[in-house]
Amino acid sequence: MRTLLTQPFTLFEVTKLRRSVAEQASSCGLTGSRLDDFVLAVHESVINAVQHAGGHGHLRVWTVDGVLSAETRDLGSGIPDDYVSGQDRPSELAFTGRGIYLIRRLCDNVTFRTGPSGTSVRLTMRLPRAPGPGAARAMKRIRVSAGGAPRFGRFTA
Repeated sequence: MRTLLTQPFTLFEVTKLRRSVAEQASSCGLTGSRLDDFVLAVHESVINAVQHAGGHGHLRVWTVDGVLSAETRDLGSGIPDDYVSGQDRPSELAFTGRGIYLIRRLCDNVTFRTGPSGTSVRLTMRLPRAPGPGAARAMKRIRVSAGGAPRFGRFTA
């Protein structure tokens, strides 16, 4: 296991924390929409802790066995069971209530542990496989000339 980030947070660290998560996830090989999804899911878990669990929490990000994980912990009073399932799509007219719904759909796996002494939200994303030692490299352009009769002409690859 390789720890990439471990940090307590409040509302004042949210933006900086989001950038740090993006940098660490990118350095592990996440790109494009998978990177965006992971960063947004972590951001939503952090915001939920700030808004609903006393304004602070702790975030840890690590990688092990080709998986990138993030865990947000808080000391709030817990999340009601109706919200934890995150199965129902929030109303398009609602101003809040999308965090858990998004978290569950953006990551490969999500685990909630919640109760009266706090909540832990663990998010995971599989990392892309690194090319092995025998992986094909970019082809080089070569020039081949066929000798002999003119009917063979020239060949360029």
